[in-house]
Amino acid sequence: MLGIDAAWTTTQPSGVALAMDRGDGWRLVAAAPSYGHFCALAEIGQLPTERPIGQKPDALEILRAAEQIGGTPVNLVAIDMPLSRLPITGRREADNAVSRSYGARKCSTHTPSPARPGQISDDLRTAFGLAGYALQVQAPVVSGLVEVYPHPALVELMEAAERLPYKAGKVRNYWRHLSPAERKAQLLAQWAAIAAALEAVMPGSTAAMLRADESSTGVQLKACEDVLDAMICAWVGTTILSSQARPFGDDMAAIWIPAPPPG
Repeated sequence: MLGIDAAWTTTQPSGVALAMDRGDGWRLVAAAPSYGHFCALAEIGQLPTERPIGQKPDALEILRAAEQIGGTPVNLVAIDMPLSRLPITGRREADNAVSRSYGARKCSTHTPSPARPGQISDDLRTAFGLAGYALQVQAPVVSGLVEVYPHPALVELMEAAERLPYKAGKVRNYWRHLSPAERKAQLLAQWAAIAAALEAVMPGSTAAMLRADESSTGVQLKACEDVLDAMICAWVGTTILSSQARPFGDDMAAIWIPAPPPG
């Protein structure tokens, strides 16, 4: 199960996370803040120390790295990026359906366009499709490629009233009355809570988180956030394979979101 927090441009890094079920439940076995770091992890067994950079994704290279790390081919790829069987020209029914269901909880979707993510989305879908991972829009799913969206997924995982404040670039908006140091402390506490919730459903999540503290730079914090989002994507993929997630959309595109907890 491969989770990818895909950047909408080639100038920004994309987080990658790998989860596996070896017969004792799903575990998070690897995570990296960029495609390059993930592939390097497969080659040298550890994350490089260099700053993560953006690049054009190579589906075959990413899949090979995942198989090298996990020892078996990936069955499902869950990507946080608009994907469609048709060229994306604007808002899709998938975007509208999620916004209708989760807008009141501040989890409406961004509006995609021909420019963003544009060709990156088309190329990703095509490349994974040629590798045997066709876009899946209806249940049940046993393999393929799916689109996921971390914000409503987190709302369901943590049974939250609304979208969680965990984006590093928005701390000023979240906590305007706090000092910069206090905002960073709040952000780190929120990440720890999310990692703990993921650990409960996908062990290994806490260990896979990149380390951050009050001295971490903005670049370092963004890398941590990208890894966290990729881990959420991987977890959503596990719920899809377990028939515990729902597709929002139509026959052309669907965003998969975990079902609310029973009761």
